[in-house]
Amino acid sequence: MSSTLFRTKKVEQSIRDTEEPEHALRKSLSALDLTVFGVGVIIGTGIFVLTGTVAKNNAGPAVALAFVVAGVVCALAALCYAEFASTVPVAGSAYTFSYASLGELPAWIIGWDLVLEFALGTAVVAVGWSGYIASLLSNAGWELPAVLGSRDGATGFGFDILAAALVLVLTFVLVLGMKLSARITSIVVAIKVAVVLIVIIAGSFFITGSNYDPFIPESQPVPAGGDLRAPLIQLMVGWAPSNFGVMGIFTAASVVFFAFIGFDVVATAAEETRNPQRDMPRGILGSLLICTILYVAVSIVVTGMQHYSELSVTAPLADAFKATGHPWYAGLISFGAAVGLTTVCMILLLGQTRVFFAMSRDGLLPRFFSYVHPRFKTPYRPTILLGVIIAIVAGFTPLSELAELVNIGTLFAFVVVAIGVVVLRRTRPDLPRAFRTPWVPWLPIISVAASLWLMLNLPAETWIRFGGWMLLGVVVYFLYSRTHSRLARGEDEPATPPTGDTQ
Repeated sequence: MSSTLFRTKKVEQSIRDTEEPEHALRKSLSALDLTVFGVGVIIGTGIFVLTGTVAKNNAGPAVALAFVVAGVVCALAALCYAEFASTVPVAGSAYTFSYASLGELPAWIIGWDLVLEFALGTAVVAVGWSGYIASLLSNAGWELPAVLGSRDGATGFGFDILAAALVLVLTFVLVLGMKLSARITSIVVAIKVAVVLIVIIAGSFFITGSNYDPFIPESQPVPAGGDLRAPLIQLMVGWAPSNFGVMGIFTAASVVFFAFIGFDVVATAAEETRNPQRDMPRGILGSLLICTILYVAVSIVVTGMQHYSELSVTAPLADAFKATGHPWYAGLISFGAAVGLTTVCMILLLGQTRVFFAMSRDGLLPRFFSYVHPRFKTPYRPTILLGVIIAIVAGFTPLSELAELVNIGTLFAFVVVAIGVVVLRRTRPDLPRAFRTPWVPWLPIISVAASLWLMLNLPAETWIRFGGWMLLGVVVYFLYSRTHSRLARGEDEPATPPTGDTQ
């Protein structure tokens, strides 16, 4: 059985699959489109919300260092993603890369993981967007009935109508085509980046140097009774759970990592890129670099404007301007956040539908979902199905406390992709690689270690939830996917390592 669990799909076959008319996506994206997609999804909940949370609870002004740590981990993974995306320009991102290098079961596991990551991420961001819109409506004198408002902190029956409506509208946009999605994203990203630059430039005039003292606050013990909320690494080695200090920076990095989720979504659009060998590395690395610089600048400014202990958890950027007596900027930031979260939702939903589409095309999910729209050339069936499901979940469920699940899912994908680069270099050295990850195998090994370190800094309860989801995925694989895959049915020839020297 082990040989069937780790059967791999030939890269050449994956590329041929993209040329079948009924299963082929339209190639319309450029390097600029990809960079805009990356910036569009990366700049969102993290910079507008998480900055205050981690500064106040974990790192103080050193939250800027936490963003640097998270950015470095992402950069290591980005170099591995860039090689895979230019070598295997097929929808599915880490799932497709794993199928070509590690085998069917690892590919299924990572695909199952990505479905959770993108679905939960979309729902979390939709709920956050709903809160910003409700706040803006309230400022204008319009109050939504409690039963139709956000479920975060609410009691009794209710449905977040704004969150659900956003997901459904974006589902419709994605069905209509990638180029339309790219144009909408470009406009929204321009607004969002402008707001971030206003925060950096205007906020720099209101910085008080004493707010940076101390830059790294002294370590503080976590109150008793919160063991499962403590980082797993602390429980493993017997450290007393604590916030702030050097460990607080790493804990903060594992949380603000949510702010970087997005550059890997760029890889899911490889099949829809006109020149993926050239443009995928540019889109992935370019968007990550731009956003890391903006994140560090914003975190330095906001912790300089207001002492970290007084920062707002829900709207730190806007409230920091209120605290300095400039509420007009606060309104502008709230508007920018609401607009910006729209693209985050859309691109996360885009990523999930492409992974789902790729898995169904390989037979691991029902083939019914692998057909593209005859006119728009988009995977409309999984897009509609997932859009409706996520809209319902976002409407009924307060999901903000589950954001760590998105983090651990992404970090797990980083580990798999880094390992896959090393494996594919050995098993298929003959493949043309337009972009080559430098210093293989050492850089991928460092990437794996860095990702695992951040994973270990996530709460123990997050690991428990993640383990439960993965266990469910293994059950689904053995009950359905293992016997229904195209490789199992002999429709594709399994890849075998070439003979001879593979060095």
